[in-house]
Amino acid sequence: MIDHTRRRLSAALGAGIALALSGEAAIAADKAALLNVSYDVARKFYQELNPAFAEAWKQKTGQALRIDQSHGGSSKQARAVIDGLEADVVTMNNPLDIDAIAERGKLLPKAWAAQFPHASSPSWSTILFLVRKGNPKAIRDWNDLVKPGVAVILPNPKTSGNGRYSYLAAWEYAKRANGGSEEAARAFVKKFFANVPILDTGGRGATTTFSQRAIGDVLLTFENEVALIREELGDKFEVVVPSLTVRADNPVAVVQKFAAKHGRNDLARAYIEFHYSPKGQEIFARNAIRPSDPVVLERFAASFPKVNVFTVEEAFGSWPKAQAAHFADGASFDQIYASP
Repeated sequence: MIDHTRRRLSAALGAGIALALSGEAAIAADKAALLNVSYDVARKFYQELNPAFAEAWKQKTGQALRIDQSHGGSSKQARAVIDGLEADVVTMNNPLDIDAIAERGKLLPKAWAAQFPHASSPSWSTILFLVRKGNPKAIRDWNDLVKPGVAVILPNPKTSGNGRYSYLAAWEYAKRANGGSEEAARAFVKKFFANVPILDTGGRGATTTFSQRAIGDVLLTFENEVALIREELGDKFEVVVPSLTVRADNPVAVVQKFAAKHGRNDLARAYIEFHYSPKGQEIFARNAIRPSDPVVLERFAASFPKVNVFTVEEAFGSWPKAQAAHFADGASFDQIYASP
């Protein structure tokens, strides 16, 4: 009877140890995973960068890696992280959204932009116009977008960095064209949005509206999305480079609270650093996203049209100032879009 009891206790103890070890193995396996919460039109880029990083990580550590992606409108993605989507890293298309994660979510330091080179932006893009083949509405510049009968497609500036950049570029173009007049810029942007029949929440939704639902005469979107549409749909569209457009830096950050919780701080940092590596910079360039490394950008110069760009900081003081003046609740965009 005693021996039988001992055998049962030994078996139970062995099972407990095995369960504990399997639990530790599961935790270790889970550490070989990473969640990147990103903006809407970065999908194709990460389809190439993630396997390249996973291969480099395995060569360095021997550890297989799974990278999960979440895509959507940049601001919508930031809110999801603040509300509990446990991203290890965020890769956005404007710094405001990472600022929100830092300030409202308390999930990473307010000085996050100082943690990596180029204000934590390994790449940048810009807003271009995409028109239908033959350019039937003869769209050449921003002033053509406010003409009667021209339907403009772009995502909602309240939920999408793409939409915010397009709004600010239209505003700055009109301001410069009218001797620096803010009132003239406001009137122009009001006419501009009067020609917008629908506002999708993100850049990919706007692309679908324009290219698949055949709504609108011109799509405003990031350069890499323009290249992807033309690659997928051939010669149905033409690119128009406006006389003035905006530089859109693509900031990145480790979401330290969640990465630490998951035991992935080192992995998350290595992933971000890979964006800055020669291979990562080349992957940006191959996907029509301008790398921050000027040497790599020069090597791929033939792939990118020359653009006359301004920065949000130059034209609007800072991103927080632009947000407060134009995109906060009740600010200029709400007033313009709601007024008849």
